[in-house]
Amino acid sequence: MIAAVSVVSCHPGNEKVKTARADCESGNAAACKDFADKLQKGEYVLRDYSRAASLYDSACAGGVANGCASLGEMLQRGRGAKRDSVRAAGLYRKGCDGGSMNGCARLGVLYRDSTGMKADIPQAVALFRKSCDGGEMIGCSHLGTLYASGTGVSQDYVQAASLLKKACDAKQPLGCVGLGRLHAAGTGAVQNDSIAASLFEGACGGDTNEGCFDLALAYETGRGRPQTFYRARELYRELCESRNGEACARLAAMYEKGTGVLRNAETADDFRSQACNAGHRASCPKPKSA
Repeated sequence: MIAAVSVVSCHPGNEKVKTARADCESGNAAACKDFADKLQKGEYVLRDYSRAASLYDSACAGGVANGCASLGEMLQRGRGAKRDSVRAAGLYRKGCDGGSMNGCARLGVLYRDSTGMKADIPQAVALFRKSCDGGEMIGCSHLGTLYASGTGVSQDYVQAASLLKKACDAKQPLGCVGLGRLHAAGTGAVQNDSIAASLFEGACGGDTNEGCFDLALAYETGRGRPQTFYRARELYRELCESRNGEACARLAAMYEKGTGVLRNAETADDFRSQACNAGHRASCPKPKSA
């Protein structure tokens, strides 16, 4: 039996939420997945990550492949459930095998980044391609990024731009960020800092904050946006608080040099320490020679 959940009234979509909830209570696994989506996003219902994870689990057990992939994502991020990358990988695989293109894409990321498993770039490429061919735009985004870098495939900026534009046109943030970077560099797309910054800005925000670092850099350097150190600093700070080591390092450099802020060595050291703790190795203290 589903515990009581507060549905937000006075919204056009709240009847759909009520229907999904009722169908889920009646044992419809697909409806449980739909209701969990609403709970996770807070769409027409109060956000409840823990309940969403529980319902994704029920949906997965009921044979809904995308429910498995969504639960895997929550476990990988430690949202609504204890972080468990090993179980997340198993759920992605189960979802992918069951036809979830999202599951295939996320499993590909684990193979690419060697997260919880041995790195296997050819397997990652195959999974991204399968996902993209199956209509999952995050798969197209990752595949486009590999073509841009020449990782696991022959470097092909034109192919990269095509895949990333396809994803961006479908409002996939990672695709817009990748396409923006091609515009910024003038590789595979016309060089245009303004277009690049607009793409970064459109991708910045939401749960992932894709594009925010690139947008901050545009404000800091004045490429594609009027040079605005305050805006750059605020974006870096938000990212740093989310353990983005590179953003912490940029803040450290700003305070060390007095770029748009009063020079403060102590504050710079603090941000450099945060950068190191977040995995930015270049910010870590160099070992003393014997």
